[in-house]
Amino acid sequence: QVQLVESGGGLVQAGGSLRLSCAGSGRSFSSVVFAMGWFRQAPGKDREFVAAISRIGGMTQYADSVKGRFAIFRDNAKNTVYLEMNSLKPEDTAVYYCAAARQDLGVVIGTNVDDYAYWGQGTQVTVSS
Repeated sequence: QVQLVESGGGLVQAGGSLRLSCAGSGRSFSSVVFAMGWFRQAPGKDREFVAAISRIGGMTQYADSVKGRFAIFRDNAKNTVYLEMNSLKPEDTAVYYCAAARQDLGVVIGTNVDDYAYWGQGTQVTVSS
């Protein structure tokens, strides 16, 4: 089993910064290194890809809407993945979810919801104008 717990969300003014954390646990999470991703879902909208990182951290991928503003990184020793968010905009307001990728993707970094097997409960990020 894999458990993912996000933290670090909150209310911030436009132009501000937040760092989200995603802590993984469980017997499966401890024995397998997963590629990880961050998604977000705003009210009335589909869940969308934000960023992803490979198993060791050598490769990353970002949605065009966050390139240059967000950074994903991981500390495998702590079983934690982070999303550093800078220059936040009101349109970044959403519930942010971290997810662990399906193992059959291999070295491919998934950007679709279906590429991920395990999900956290989400953390709310609200950016005021």
